Amino acid sequence: MNLRALILDDEPPARDYLAELLTDTGAVDVVAAVATARAAREALAGSPGFDVMFVDVQLVGSPGNEDGIDLVRSLGRQGPAVVLATAHKQHALEAFELGVLDYLHKPFTRERVASCVRRLREQRKPGGGTVVPPISRIVARQHRSLVFIELDSVFAFEADDRLTYVHAVEGKFDFDLPLSSIEATFGESIVRVHRNWLVNLALVRQIERGDGETALLIGSRAANVPPLRVPVARERAARVRELLLANAAGVRRP
Repeated sequence: MNLRALILDDEPPARDYLAELLTDTGAVDVVAAVATARAAREALAGSPGFDVMFVDVQLVGSPGNEDGIDLVRSLGRQGPAVVLATAHKQHALEAFELGVLDYLHKPFTRERVASCVRRLREQRKPGGGTVVPPISRIVARQHRSLVFIELDSVFAFEADDRLTYVHAVEGKFDFDLPLSSIEATFGESIVRVHRNWLVNLALVRQIERGDGETALLIGSRAANVPPLRVPVARERAARVRELLLANAAGVRRP
């Protein structure tokens, strides 16, 4: 069954071109293509069962000055999956927190749109109709640049005073979200091991114990970078060890 899509874009040429690219994939039915957030709300209310919305961030002339990103914020995770289709990059970090599935930059290309549709189809629930919007990458900052990092290359997140950093195969970068938001977003795949640290359990290579202290060595064996050493709080050590051993064989548990 094809994906049912809504396009929200105030520019007719961009709206029509995206509709053409989506239709050409043979996997998407563009049910509605509208220019304002109000029209998008009416389409959502009048034709339930949309799988995905392609939303332009900034809309000119929208009633009440409601932009596309305002619509996404108001719907939260209750609406269909969201793909931001826009020339504006400044909302990339917020898109991560809102659970946006993908971020298409204008001008659109046939290959990039096809890649987005493949991802949407892969994430469709077996029961039909809805798309689960998991997050497979994050957006960090390096000076004035935005850096996109695949989640499976993230070692850990660190809080230092009021700042948050992400440690990854690519290096150490500034991150805009606090540890509490990261923890709520990723659940059991990114686990708090210390007041100041969240770690990617899938990349833990070693548990070090000695003198009443526990630490984790985290890194990718495929990457030629030294592992990151992360302290584990004493009150969390037993749970962290159990989580790591849950999918591993060869060690007797106490």
